[in-house]
Amino acid sequence: MHLSAPASPRAAVMLGHGAGGGVGAKDLVATAEVAQALGLAVVLVEQPYRVAGRRAPAPARQLDAAWTAVAAELRASVLAGLPLVVGGRSSGARVACRTAADVGAAAVLCLAFPLRTPGRPDRPSRLPELEQVTVPVLVVQGERDPFGMPPPGPGRQVVTVAGDHSLAKDVPAVRAAVEEWLTEVLPG
Repeated sequence: MHLSAPASPRAAVMLGHGAGGGVGAKDLVATAEVAQALGLAVVLVEQPYRVAGRRAPAPARQLDAAWTAVAAELRASVLAGLPLVVGGRSSGARVACRTAADVGAAAVLCLAFPLRTPGRPDRPSRLPELEQVTVPVLVVQGERDPFGMPPPGPGRQVVTVAGDHSLAKDVPAVRAAVEEWLTEVLPG
């Protein structure tokens, strides 16, 4: 995990990477910078398979277990008592949604949520992972994302930006959406 925290953060943001990428993705970096500018602690979490140098992700249960272990360690130490926003890009967003209740998340931030597998209509939608979240959710999605467009829902805001699944075409729009939403869900 990569932690960046001001002397007295008012909240924390914990972000995970996508299945094939790392914590250096443009949208993750932009989100981290926005959170830091708002005086929040930021943790970028690398899953064990990436740390080990593998490209293929581990099964969901292993991703979720690693994520919740990191959150528990942080909540017991440097992030103790702070409201925690969890999220990530693509696969990291899915992990954050599935574990939000377990880690006591105050909100969930999804960058490029992969609603369905492109070219695989036989695969189930991942919408239930979003719908199980009971805290505020922001989804920032590229207008041409081949993984689909999640619908807004109760407590779930969806912001569409130019581009595809990478969210690299309009990083300023990603920044603006994240800043507005974090300011809204973490007042003060």
